[in-house]
Amino acid sequence: MKIPSPGESITEVEIASWLVEDGDYVERDQAIAEIDSDKATLELPAEESGTITLKAQEGDTIQVGAVVCIIDTSAKAPANSTKKEAKAAAPETPKKEEATPSTPAKSEVASPSIDVKASPVAKEIITQNALNAGKISGSGANGRITKSDVLQFMSGGITTSAAGGWGGTRETRREKMSMLRRKVAERLVGVKNDTAMLTTFNEVDMKPVMDLRAQYKDKFRETHDVNLGFMSFFTKAVTEALNIVPAVNAHIDGKEMVFHDYADIGIAVSSPKGLMVPVLRNAEQMSLAEIEAEIKRLAIKARDGKIALEDMEGGTFTITNGGVFGSMLSTPIINPPQSAILGMHNIVERPVAVNGKVEIRPVMFVALSYDHRIIDGKESVTFLKNVKEMLENPVKMVFGGKSAEEVLLGL
Repeated sequence: MKIPSPGESITEVEIASWLVEDGDYVERDQAIAEIDSDKATLELPAEESGTITLKAQEGDTIQVGAVVCIIDTSAKAPANSTKKEAKAAAPETPKKEEATPSTPAKSEVASPSIDVKASPVAKEIITQNALNAGKISGSGANGRITKSDVLQFMSGGITTSAAGGWGGTRETRREKMSMLRRKVAERLVGVKNDTAMLTTFNEVDMKPVMDLRAQYKDKFRETHDVNLGFMSFFTKAVTEALNIVPAVNAHIDGKEMVFHDYADIGIAVSSPKGLMVPVLRNAEQMSLAEIEAEIKRLAIKARDGKIALEDMEGGTFTITNGGVFGSMLSTPIINPPQSAILGMHNIVERPVAVNGKVEIRPVMFVALSYDHRIIDGKESVTFLKNVKEMLENPVKMVFGGKSAEEVLLGL
């Protein structure tokens, strides 16, 4: 088998992990490896059924078209079960042991590994929580550590390894950066060096959108079989604002500016492989329900590692939501070759002036990073102001950024 081309301009890939072992019998179209390109992680399916001989190691960089493995198609499938099935069944054995409650036999095995003076119960607690017994002061006879000593030690704010705390060692570890991560790093540095990036900020009173969601979210889910989130409102507001300020939806190509008569919106989503930016094609034509359904579909594909290159190619504008991680304010980096990116943040109740009175409102700070070579300050501020106004008066999204009264009066 040779490495197939994952997409245009990709000349090499990296073996992220083998999903089979040397000598295994594989079925046709069975996923045998995960390969990293500089754009995405993809599964490599077997072209034929047979016994596989691996010709590359995990972490190796392989040229597109080079041989990565050999499949002996004359080999017969095992009579009983394939090694793959055996491997799938293997985890069941330890599960049975884990399912059984702790017994005295377990503590007897674990206790001798702790070479300190401690009661059997104290030793069991120390082992289960991976505590450093040397740091626990014993109050028993001859400094013997008791159960109460261990519990007091744990209640003193000491986190344990079992709870995800520090291990108390001076060890370090190295992990090789994936090809995708290396490419992302290269592109981000390139953006900082090759663009005149600037960021403008504004704040949005989210009460109108939140009230609308609270009123219709149940009916929306029943009607469209998808939840009503904030991202659809922001995407719709962005597409309308891009129509008003087309320069934000354009990009530079050599000595020319390329304008788009459509809005392909990239939505940054977190995945096990890092940040992915799948694209909503012609988002300007979508309803809120269609936006939510497409975001859900792409986010699931990214989470499951099944996102395809064509799902992430292109894009004229990007939205990233740091608020889901608690970010209050940030300056997002442009996703090249685009010229702008909108950063959403967390919603915090803040005192604001409303009609001359101070009220507590749910407020979100928003940030627009843009390439000043193609987008002027007036355009960037106008764009962000329109996004703010449409979110604070959602009816404007229906009428291209105008209020119902303005449409009625022909303004």
